[in-house]
Amino acid sequence: MGNNTENLQNIATQVRRDIVRMVTAAKSGHPGGSMSSADILTALYFQVMDHNPATWQRDGKGQDQFILSAGHLTPVYYSVLARSGYFPVSELSGFRKMGTRLQGHPSVRKGLPGVTQASGSLGQGVSVAAGLALAKKMDGDKHLVYVLCGDGESEEGQIWEGAEFAVHHSLGNLIGITDWNGQQIDGPVESVSGGGDLQLKWQAFGWNTITADGHDMEAILTAFDKAKEMGKKTHRPTMILFQTDMGHGVDFMAGTHKWHGKAPSPEQCEAALAQLPETLGDF
Repeated sequence: MGNNTENLQNIATQVRRDIVRMVTAAKSGHPGGSMSSADILTALYFQVMDHNPATWQRDGKGQDQFILSAGHLTPVYYSVLARSGYFPVSELSGFRKMGTRLQGHPSVRKGLPGVTQASGSLGQGVSVAAGLALAKKMDGDKHLVYVLCGDGESEEGQIWEGAEFAVHHSLGNLIGITDWNGQQIDGPVESVSGGGDLQLKWQAFGWNTITADGHDMEAILTAFDKAKEMGKKTHRPTMILFQTDMGHGVDFMAGTHKWHGKAPSPEQCEAALAQLPETLGDF
C-alpha cells in the first residue's frame, strides 16, 4: 500500500493548498473543516469510489454516488472534483465569484459536474443519501452511496430521522462519513451542545460503526474497505467516524474553531502555503 498511500498524500497536500488559495482569493469560505476532511475525500475520490467523471450523470446510475451534507465544505469538494477530472482545475479560481459555477455551497442550478444535490442547510444529507441508496436497492444497482457529515452538524435532528430510515430499509449500500474534528463555528462541539459519544449514538440507531484516524491514509482506506464488507454482511448502513483536526496541515490553523469560516490574509496565506508543498501544480 506504500507507494499508493504516498501518492494519495501528495494529492491531499495539493488539495489543502487549493483550499487555502481559493478561500484567500475569495476573502470568504470555510477552510477549517475542508482541511480536516481533505485526506478522507482524497482517498474516496481517488481510490475508494467507483465513479467516472466522463460518464457521470446526476441520476448516479451505474456509479457510486457522493453527497456533501456539510455543504459549507465546498473548498475541499471543488478541489477534489476538479483534481479528479470533473471540470478544469483552472475553474477553481472562480470560487465564490458572481456568475461562476463554484458557489459558496454546492448548487445544481448551473449543472456543475459531480454535484448530485444542492446542500448547505445542514442536516439534510443523510436523508438524501438514504433516498439514493434505497433507489439503487430497488433498481438492483449494486453501487454504493456515500455521505459526509460534520460532528457539529450532527446536532441537527434530521440527521437522526435519516438514520432511522436507513436502518428500517436495510440500506447496507449506504456509507456515512463523519468529520469528527470536535469543532464548530461557535467553539468546541462539547461546549456548544455536548455532542457526546457519536459512536454510541450511531450504534443505538442501528448502524454499524467504525472509528479511524482521518489523517492516516492507510487507516482511511482500511476503514472504507471494512465499511463495504460490513454493509454486505449485515444489510445495515455503516458510519465511519474519522477523528480529525480542524485546519489540519497548517500549524496556526489546526485544532481551533477560529478557522471554521475565516479567510486567511495574504500574509497568512503565504505562511500556510510554505507548509504545503505544490505537488500537482497550482490552478
